[in-house]
Amino acid sequence: MRPEVNIESCIACATCQAVCPAEPNVFEVTDVSRAVNPEACTGCGSCRDNCPTGSIKLID
Repeated sequence: MRPEVNIESCIACATCQAVCPAEPNVFEVTDVSRAVNPEACTGCGSCRDNCPTGSIKLID
């Protein structure tokens, strides 16, 4: 699984980065959140479950 961020609705709050347990962190937040290390994703769903705007989905 890997996260996909909807950049149209992302508010760059950095919640995904804060809750991601992967090392290296899957996310980098600038003006929007971006999955910069998708291969590190463990598929736990923390980013998706904690995103306040529902901007993240996990895909195969």
